[in-house]
Amino acid sequence: MTEKIISDPKLLRRCSRCVMPETQESIVFDEAGVCSTCRNLEIKEKLNWINKGREFVDLLENYRGKYFYDCIIPFSGGEDSTFTVLALVKKFGLRPLVVSYDHHMYRPTVLRNAERTIKRLGVDFFKFSTNWQLVKKLMRVSLERKGDIYWYQHSGIFAFPMHVAVKFNVPLVIWGEPSSEYTSYYGYDETEEVDERRFNMFVNLGITAEDMIGFLNDNMITMNDLQFHAFPSRDKLKAINCRSICLGSYESWDVKKQVEIIKSELDWECDFVEGVPPEYNYEKIEDMMQGVQDYLKFIKRGYGRMSHLASIDIRNGRLKREEALNLLEKWEGLRPASLDVFLYWLNISEKEFNDIASRHAVKPWKHDFNKTKRGEELPDQKFWSRD
Repeated sequence: MTEKIISDPKLLRRCSRCVMPETQESIVFDEAGVCSTCRNLEIKEKLNWINKGREFVDLLENYRGKYFYDCIIPFSGGEDSTFTVLALVKKFGLRPLVVSYDHHMYRPTVLRNAERTIKRLGVDFFKFSTNWQLVKKLMRVSLERKGDIYWYQHSGIFAFPMHVAVKFNVPLVIWGEPSSEYTSYYGYDETEEVDERRFNMFVNLGITAEDMIGFLNDNMITMNDLQFHAFPSRDKLKAINCRSICLGSYESWDVKKQVEIIKSELDWECDFVEGVPPEYNYEKIEDMMQGVQDYLKFIKRGYGRMSHLASIDIRNGRLKREEALNLLEKWEGLRPASLDVFLYWLNISEKEFNDIASRHAVKPWKHDFNKTKRGEELPDQKFWSRD
């Protein structure tokens, strides 16, 4: 029997309600053709968010004023973490330590946003970056092993704040958006702890820091170099009775409404993003290589960020499915101009990049590079460092 191969994204099976395809990680369709994430969001609509809010207030009182900081807030300067800092400081009156894993990819607009937010809200700020020369090696290994350039970001963003919590004995870590908005790893009928289980289930791509040391095959690189890419030990977290939760588990998450709030309260600026139309100029504005990461997803799975964003708008009644499909056809699968910078950093050819990415394709998808069109260069790309 000949195996089915699909190279046209329109032919992938998609949710009958939103536009997420069969190649998405963790997706399941029911007998009506509705995906597991859409079904999960039905639970969200039925939750008593007033009671959830009260539960959150009660939880905060277990920590408020009992430690040097009331909580740790992981922060990138993007829309979700900015709203989280604003809400926890202004609405809930917390004294947080704002923590950023600086991945070297922050764009000029988000750096301005971050500085403005930190100054206006009057919060303490702690930032760390991994050695850039090591980062390039990590991106190469991650690309080859998983068809994903961001193992170092995934692991650093989620592990580093936990190390800071242990270091400063701050047992409450509060993130923003729950993963339930995008995937069905967790349901809205359960509390999503941003813990070691979650970290190992999908954050670190199934590669531990110890694994990565072996893959790098460089005797000069040790666990000291990757200490903040490994989740802290259970004993250390247990010693401070650490809780790591999402604000979106207690307040109904609506990114477009929240963007309007941070624009009004903090003069938060939007920006152009590769692979999505201007009306989504709030999403993932912080990362120079977001276009490359989304392009990799398209090569592997036949969909990109536009599918996620359109699906969220469909579920919130802001977009019709037919309109969403038209957006996908226009915006997904464009070869990002930022790929030029990435190839320069890693000193590899585009053919080599394409060959590596194609090896990670998820059946039945197979990308057709002959039909790939080049996207427009972001206005700030000319200012990015080539070091």
